[in-house]
Amino acid sequence: MDAFLPALEEIAAGKRELRAVRHPLGFLCLPLVRHGPDGVCLHLFGPEHDAGGPPAAPPMHAHSWELLSHVLYGEVGNVHVDVRDDPAGATHRVFEVRVGPDGVDEIRPTGRRVRAEPGATHISTAGQAYALGAGVFHSTVVTPGLAAATLVEGRSVPGGRDLSLGPLDGPPRRTTRLLCGTEDTIRAVRTALGRIHAERRP
Repeated sequence: MDAFLPALEEIAAGKRELRAVRHPLGFLCLPLVRHGPDGVCLHLFGPEHDAGGPPAAPPMHAHSWELLSHVLYGEVGNVHVDVRDDPAGATHRVFEVRVGPDGVDEIRPTGRRVRAEPGATHISTAGQAYALGAGVFHSTVVTPGLAAATLVEGRSVPGGRDLSLGPLDGPPRRTTRLLCGTEDTIRAVRTALGRIHAERRP
């Protein structure tokens, strides 16, 4: 984390232009690094980042990339989802999520019908980390009304696809990843930095 504090300080001081993205899953994402298959993002959860209403994307999903998520403050639950191909007893359909360069996600139904059940929840607190492989279905939970932040290191896996679970008869649809304004981004990063430093005080 220490390697990324200077970048956050620069954003908070208005010396580096980087606008946060309002993710369809209901958190703010700051893409700090993009280098080939590797990326590092800061994810901010909390009521001040909530646009109101339910998330615009289904919560159970699988990434095309593997990740290591470091919890900076707060408490984050990673819910493993047991997914089995079961056309006759299916509870969900698998959707493919294609993220466009314009911030529009195309969510398209596939022919895969599965039975999906939430499994164990692994709770991580400040200073802890959890890893997740590409293609593993999960959901992330944060207690409503409480703040949390994670620094996520990701690496794309060749041939991987971004997937989500939705209704069996769900139609194709779109969601848009909205850019926050510069002032809103600066305010969010300043708040996050204050919480990060408070977490580190003895």
